[in-house]
Amino acid sequence: MSAVWCTGAGVTAIGMRAENQDAYLSAGRVQVVADGMGGHVGGAAAAQAVVDAFRPLSGATNATPDHVADAVAQARRAVDEVSYREGGDAGSTLTGAIAVEHDGVPWWMVINVGDSRVYALEGGSLTQITVDHSHVQELVDAGRITPEQALDHPDRNLITRAIGDGMFGFDGWLVRARPGLRLIIASDGLMKVVSDARIGMIASLAGDGSTAAARLVAAAEEAGAPDNVTVVVADTLNAHTPTDASADPWRTWGDRDDDDTTVSGRVKAGV
Repeated sequence: MSAVWCTGAGVTAIGMRAENQDAYLSAGRVQVVADGMGGHVGGAAAAQAVVDAFRPLSGATNATPDHVADAVAQARRAVDEVSYREGGDAGSTLTGAIAVEHDGVPWWMVINVGDSRVYALEGGSLTQITVDHSHVQELVDAGRITPEQALDHPDRNLITRAIGDGMFGFDGWLVRARPGLRLIIASDGLMKVVSDARIGMIASLAGDGSTAAARLVAAAEEAGAPDNVTVVVADTLNAHTPTDASADPWRTWGDRDDDDTTVSGRVKAGV
């Protein structure tokens, strides 16, 4: 797979915060968003360090799931350096999609650490791929609260995993690349004020990724945007996937040992 078969664009806004601690990279085969942890020393620097760790992959001729795992490990080292330099505990979420080759077939490798999200939009239908690493998600998984109650729960901002929290591992999925598949990658500033239904509608009606990202961020701002909001929209172009590559377009990548942080027991790739 020598040619990059995807395109993407991103937009970020400060919202009602004093500082924008979000960062993103939408270049070549890399589409990622990082949300620096508010209240932590060096949150903005941590988020930037996370996306910078993926920059070498953006211009790579080929990329594999192992290259992505290496980039996550580098992101952790970079955030540790920020913490050491700033004299505190810096942290960041990480979520995104990287165009990779696996078993000779083009895939999106979707990754997640924290409560930013990746959605898939296809045929007008929006599906959340990632699973939040958050306290309220654990409560939902345990059946103690509903997804609707999670939206207003007092602990909705508590995440259970981050880059820089001393934990390792990340959630990883391989999603078969096929023309027409659109991925929406966003920090939680979007989901706090814009419903999934509206996210899907806006992204479906926008012609290109740049317009979709701008309209989604604008929708968050119109709704008050109490937090930083960042959106990257990635489109699959001319990827050719053999029809027998997988009977199911959703696959989970990762067979290394890793401690889970949610009761749902998601399989994830270890770092």
